Amino acid sequence: MLSTALLRLGTSAARHPWRVIAVWLLAAVLAVLAAVAFGGRTVDSMTAPGLDSQRAAHLIERAGTGQEGMTAQVVVTPRDSGATFFGSSSARTALTRLQTEVQGLPHVRGTSDPARALDAGRDAAVRDGLVSSDGRIAVVRIQYPDQSRLSAADLDALVGLGDRLRAELPLRIEMGGSLFYAFSDPGGGVRELIGILAAAAILFLAFGSLVAAALPIGMAVFGLTVGVATMTVLAGVTDVPTFAPVLGSMVGLGVGIDYALFVLARHRDHLGRGLDPHEAAGRAVATAGRPVVFAGGTVVVSILGMAVANVPFMTVGGLAVSIVVLTMVLASVTLLPAFLGAAGPRLGRAGRIVRALRARPAGRTDRRRVTAAGAASAAGWRPWIGHVNRHPVPYAVGAAGLLLTATLPVLGLRVGLPDDGSLPPSRTERRAYDLVTEGFGPGTNGPLVIAADPAGDGGVVDRLVTAVAADPGIASVAPTQLDRATGIATLVVFPTTSPQDEATADTIARLRTDVLPTAIGHGPARAHVGGAAASLSDVGRRTSQRLPLFVAAVLAMSFLLLLLVFRSVLVPLKAVLLNLLSIGAAYGVMVAVFQWGWGGALIGLEATVPIVSFIPMFLFAILFGLSMDYEVFLLSQVREEYLRTGDNGTAIVEGVSRTARIITSAALIMVAVFLSFAVADDPSTKMFGLGLATAIFIDATLVRMVLVPATMTLLGRTNWWLPAWLDRILPRSPVDPGEAATGEAKWGLGATTPRARARDADRCP
Repeated sequence: MLSTALLRLGTSAARHPWRVIAVWLLAAVLAVLAAVAFGGRTVDSMTAPGLDSQRAAHLIERAGTGQEGMTAQVVVTPRDSGATFFGSSSARTALTRLQTEVQGLPHVRGTSDPARALDAGRDAAVRDGLVSSDGRIAVVRIQYPDQSRLSAADLDALVGLGDRLRAELPLRIEMGGSLFYAFSDPGGGVRELIGILAAAAILFLAFGSLVAAALPIGMAVFGLTVGVATMTVLAGVTDVPTFAPVLGSMVGLGVGIDYALFVLARHRDHLGRGLDPHEAAGRAVATAGRPVVFAGGTVVVSILGMAVANVPFMTVGGLAVSIVVLTMVLASVTLLPAFLGAAGPRLGRAGRIVRALRARPAGRTDRRRVTAAGAASAAGWRPWIGHVNRHPVPYAVGAAGLLLTATLPVLGLRVGLPDDGSLPPSRTERRAYDLVTEGFGPGTNGPLVIAADPAGDGGVVDRLVTAVAADPGIASVAPTQLDRATGIATLVVFPTTSPQDEATADTIARLRTDVLPTAIGHGPARAHVGGAAASLSDVGRRTSQRLPLFVAAVLAMSFLLLLLVFRSVLVPLKAVLLNLLSIGAAYGVMVAVFQWGWGGALIGLEATVPIVSFIPMFLFAILFGLSMDYEVFLLSQVREEYLRTGDNGTAIVEGVSRTARIITSAALIMVAVFLSFAVADDPSTKMFGLGLATAIFIDATLVRMVLVPATMTLLGRTNWWLPAWLDRILPRSPVDPGEAATGEAKWGLGATTPRARARDADRCP
């Protein structure tokens, strides 16, 4: 059985703590060394097979025009507010020097040359999109090779050149482009530190002990080091998206501290019963470790289930995050009991606050002293849960109504690509974006690339240029580039709207369904629309199409697992529906904040943005797995009480009350960790942080402390209904809460009747 294996594993780790700690330390060192020696860089290959943008990328690569690589742009304007590049020779001379020095940077394949275009006449410079119509703003566009041949040093070289030239030239110089997105330092270390400090404070308040607060933090740091280093090694084998380390750190810290909290709380309970620290650690892993393994496995399976979307970067990103989660589960059942064994009986001693809660007048029985801490924690919640238990209808209706109301904004959810206009004004990318928008229009920040294979039709390119330029959603078309060897033509076109505007997605769709087919006709020629905006639009459409299938698969899997665990039909059905409500409410909050701008200033959101296309699927996978953690932990206690007493009302009140402190503490830790990422500059990181924090907060409050007791009270004894025929064919789960009742009695962890519990407590010193 799983419990027996975890008991042996936890006890062995607690009895030989320094060996286990040494093994983990060695594993961390080896993982970091492997990451340095064999690791790769994260890349952004947001494409998928079968998409029109992917076909365009293949044609561009065949043509060898260089447009398949990374780009950057340097946007300049004279410092003298009255000067223009049309009339100021000093400004034009400075522009020439700027372009020459940029051209000389390492790995630069080529640049645009607005100064030379000005020599050909102002109309030519404006027509080529290199100088604004008023002559105030000029753009030097830089073409780099693909990301695998670049590094952060290339970004540093460009930024360093800009810093030097700002002091030497009479120009205001701003920069942006995909090079910045790929290699800018996300500053994750600071956010992780903030999350760790917040978690430490919550752990100290929960346990009243610095030692008890430090152990989960230490375990999470070890696990995160090994997990992220392993992710880096994975990046040396395949393309890992840039968001994976940030998301892995966010989820890893949250679940690592969360899992450690469950085990630590059970360990302290056993110490309070007078058990030896080594035995207490082993038994804590045997009991609390079961829901940890179950919840971690559910998170991993849910995340890996995103493969149904058939979007490679999401699949690999999910695999990378799963590595971190699995590492945290392994650390929870090996490294943490080693820490517990090394700490010895000190963990049983709480600070003055907790000791005051445990204090009782002389003459109270030993059993009351032993269970005082647990009773105090449960007593604080028992009146509330009892109140909900006595008034289930208004609380069930009210909480469900609140969640449904919060879910309503999901009806307006729009996926897309937040652009640099959503960054804070302190970033040069944002200032460059604003200058380009001012001088050339918003669509210049997100050009589309049309790749066409004429297939012998000599007039098809001219027809394409004419038809595309006539579309109302297109502001301008750059000169066509034609590869003589392959005959493939590439057209860079600039929409009238910004990359994140819904109208841009409409323009892309119209080009594909109406404009290009009409221009090409029925011949063998073909044309496809690519570019970053088109790729993200395509990925968003595919994930939106596959999301219902993915959600249905995760819901079905969760229902079956809970059916096996609790041997009930209604309990897993209720759990699935309530989890769906909490996640839907989190989606609704994201739409209200990011698309409507409600409270966006609180997290530093500069402008409304669409929801990044792959985030809803990622959030659903992670949140459903995390919510199962609380579900199993809480319902296991309720089920145990029901098996002990046979009374549904008592089981609900006692089971929820006994788990409430741990669940709320764990949720507060996760919320603190996730919110520390919600204040990042990058909108995608903000969405992950806010979405995860909102869902966990709702799940641990409205769902676990209101809806669960209210709905279980309304269902009564039918909570545990299971048809006899289904009971006969269902296999026994290795994470069976019935085992919690019988297994704890077998190991002396707890008894199954009130008299046996009292006898067990009286035997404790």
